[in-house]
Amino acid sequence: MYSQPLIDAIAEAEHLVATAPFIESEADLLEGLQYLAGCVAACTHLAFDYDRDHPFMQSGTGPFTKMGLDNPDALYFGTRVQAGREYVVTGKRGTTTDLAFQMLGGEYTDDNVPDSQAAFDDRELDVAEDGTYEWRFTPKSPSQLVVREVYNDWSAQRGYISITRTDTAGTAPPPLSKATIEKRYAVAGKQLVQRVKTWLQFPQWFYNTLPVNTMVAPRLTPGGLATQYSSVGHFDLAPNQAMIITLPVSEAPYLGFQLGSLWYISLDYINHQTSLNGTQAQADPDDQIRIVVSDANPGVTNWCETLGHRKGYLQFRWQRLSRALTEADGPTVEVLDVDKVADALPYYDSNKISDDDWRARIALRQQQIQNRMVG
Repeated sequence: MYSQPLIDAIAEAEHLVATAPFIESEADLLEGLQYLAGCVAACTHLAFDYDRDHPFMQSGTGPFTKMGLDNPDALYFGTRVQAGREYVVTGKRGTTTDLAFQMLGGEYTDDNVPDSQAAFDDRELDVAEDGTYEWRFTPKSPSQLVVREVYNDWSAQRGYISITRTDTAGTAPPPLSKATIEKRYAVAGKQLVQRVKTWLQFPQWFYNTLPVNTMVAPRLTPGGLATQYSSVGHFDLAPNQAMIITLPVSEAPYLGFQLGSLWYISLDYINHQTSLNGTQAQADPDDQIRIVVSDANPGVTNWCETLGHRKGYLQFRWQRLSRALTEADGPTVEVLDVDKVADALPYYDSNKISDDDWRARIALRQQQIQNRMVG
């Protein structure tokens, strides 16, 4: 049975999910099983729709195929490239805030973070007046090309991008064979187990060793983009508690904040406000942004919903920077009872939002994500 390796891998991955040490409730388990289904879909797509000699820009991460604390403001594309072959990336720049390219020397695993061989944004490309561009490169070793298109405003228009290997352009892959199908089922299974193991381990290195309910000063993202800084932390909040995160308005073209579950994936950012970016976040008259993280609704515009998660991850990203960030640019954190939030916010009266206006914010998120996915 050709699919047996994948069937076996799904069973192994399900066991990894079901026995995750942080599961405290049926809701945690159900979220993990939903996450697993997205992983199966992504790994099947990446294994069966990939051809080494005819590359295609694929997306293995999205709102329904999450991994690696996926950024709600980003579109992710990528492909593997071979050593000694010339590739041409062509595209048209959209109106999104950032378009970033990265070459990774391998795959993320549960015991390895791949080296970043190159990282740059579209400012290093020759972008024509009509937004089109071309980038030619010849890798010296097998690598993974990752492209991120990042929105600071969800109403922006995405661009388009494609990749060609010059020596195979205009040719077709060979017809399918039994060996090819067997290999693809096996690869999908191997990738699935590795994907689940990797992202269960990753936060153990970079988040869980930090003091709870704190956030680090802005730092260059480990193994990340050339112009990206990040501030991370993890929260543990009782249902009657809230966290107020305060940070200055930034001149960075992109600012993003998000919550993540212990599965190291974004919370539902389509139907709930579990993230805020530089356009969505309300700034106070003193040029500070104050975000309230809680399960209970504090009735303010910058509420980020924990959706019943007592524990989870916190992440800020700044991109397309023209200077280094310091601790003064980063967040400060205060934990208090949720009924004390109004007294703790110096501009509470202007932070308040009605139920109807909140519903309108969520409806806008739902529409803009759909526009992004089909645009």
